[in-house]
Amino acid sequence: MAKQVDFGAFVVDGLNVTPLNRGPLDRLTFAAKDIFAVKGHTNSAGNPTWEKTHEAASQHAPAIHRLLENGARLRGMTVTDELMYSIKGDNIHYPPTINPRNPDTFSGGSSSGSAVAVASEAVDFALGTDTGGSVRIPSSYCGLYGIRPSHGLISLEGVIPLAPSFDTVGWMARDPEILAAVGDCLLPEQTLESYTSIYLLSEAWDLIQSPSVKETLLHYIDLLFPGKKLETCHLPETVTLDRLAETFRILQGWEAWQSHGSWIKENHPVFGRDIAGRFEAASKMKQDDAYRQAAQLKTLHSKYMRQLLGQSSLLIIPTTYGPAPSRNATFEEGEKVRAQTMKLTCIAGVSGLPQVTIPLMDDGRPVGLSFVSGYGTDRQLLEFVRKTAVR
Repeated sequence: MAKQVDFGAFVVDGLNVTPLNRGPLDRLTFAAKDIFAVKGHTNSAGNPTWEKTHEAASQHAPAIHRLLENGARLRGMTVTDELMYSIKGDNIHYPPTINPRNPDTFSGGSSSGSAVAVASEAVDFALGTDTGGSVRIPSSYCGLYGIRPSHGLISLEGVIPLAPSFDTVGWMARDPEILAAVGDCLLPEQTLESYTSIYLLSEAWDLIQSPSVKETLLHYIDLLFPGKKLETCHLPETVTLDRLAETFRILQGWEAWQSHGSWIKENHPVFGRDIAGRFEAASKMKQDDAYRQAAQLKTLHSKYMRQLLGQSSLLIIPTTYGPAPSRNATFEEGEKVRAQTMKLTCIAGVSGLPQVTIPLMDDGRPVGLSFVSGYGTDRQLLEFVRKTAVR
């Protein structure tokens, strides 16, 4: 018998929480990022000090409960980057999460274990959270379908926060049918419309420096919309991707410190170098002029994006800066990839809009192509992806 490969996805495997009812998710198994409350389980949030200083949950988070009610079985809890404050997929307290599609590269984070559990076929789908890209990025790196839903549509009760005005419950799957089926269980009802306008955001496509990656993504778009010339759109002059990324950094940092600063000062947890640096910077954040300017730009960007897309328009962008970075990359190289990638993820993240990433392959390496649509059109977006997926 062949030895089963351990991809390092799980913090706790074999919970095997059985379904509460039969439903549309019958016979499907899922995993959850170790920040979702599961009755009787103590979350780690990616850090052993957190686990030691918190109690076991007395009930399931609503998102977990909803999936169990619809027939799914929870296999176990998955690794996350520490307190969800990274997109790399590397936690000093656990063995590395191995990217099944490209083992020499990072899996992406912070929902790293969830992505690896799905990509390795240990489960059919997995829950994660997405604040700055923590579902979209590992989905892209591991060759999965993944969704960051409209902010506020799915309850975050029973989920450890990072930055509440950006936090969302997301999920990932190997095929669009399951991705949509999970959405049918978690998302509110919606009247489905057709997309009448399709846009390519010029600034996002200009970020992609690899001709091969850009060609792969644009070729797929040609397959989706044969013979159709898509419209190019631009951000307002005052809203550059650099400013958007800085806006996200400031607001996320301030909120992250409000969420966890007191606990950090009281318990002195050991963090990896990058996480420690971010919390150190976050501890200095104030609601000063820079914060107020960031809040104003967030409002401006949200208004522009929601007016642009409405209920019947679609925006197409690359999910990430490129394929997953090599595990041999230097710390500085990794930070550069993070900075460039955040310019892409903040487009939907700062405006609170739904985004679905789909998996493509470029020279044997997974890359993601993303679709962003209007606020609250999540089911419509999932149905579009399900119907148009070119397998």
